[in-house]
Amino acid sequence: MSSNFVDAANIDIQVSSDEGKFLPNIGVVLEPLDKSNIPTNAQPQIMDQIDTQFVPHFLIAQKSALVSFPNSDSIKHNVYSFSEAKTFELKLYRDRKPAPLPFEKQGEVILGCNIHDWMLGYIYVVDTPWFGKTDKSGLLNKTLPEGEYKLTLLNPQLQREDLDKSIKISVRGHTKIQVKLMKPLLPKLDEYEDGDEFDEY
Repeated sequence: MSSNFVDAANIDIQVSSDEGKFLPNIGVVLEPLDKSNIPTNAQPQIMDQIDTQFVPHFLIAQKSALVSFPNSDSIKHNVYSFSEAKTFELKLYRDRKPAPLPFEKQGEVILGCNIHDWMLGYIYVVDTPWFGKTDKSGLLNKTLPEGEYKLTLLNPQLQREDLDKSIKISVRGHTKIQVKLMKPLLPKLDEYEDGDEFDEY
């Protein structure tokens, strides 16, 4: 039996709002304090474009992961980012599939489209393979090695106090963690109405 299996632990993280309501679709990142044994085979990720929106609205990727940008729309998109963690531009495309891009620097990458300026997406690049999003009951379950971790939350609607907050936790056996936001979520951006003037693109 491998030592990785023996040392495996299970953790339940449940995230609630400042008012105590369980929150779905909150990114949870578990970064080990000891980084000597972090797996480096980052899993590829996909940021699609559907109905002139980035899908998913935000994506979490391990550092050095390849991210694909397919276009499932019947119109052209021109995806770009000026973020410090990743600057790039995928020229106007519809039928072709651009080569996946490596995301090698930790941080937030904000995505836009030069044609449809209401399109906004986020890629959070993290230095760990242990992350995920909460389900409808605000819960995320992960299996990972026992040890000490830093827990952080990610979502474009989180206010700075909650984005900057980190919790040091010890994971042993079956661990349960409750995380409550300090501030209310920011309002969602309204989706752009159908039939806009750029449909021909």
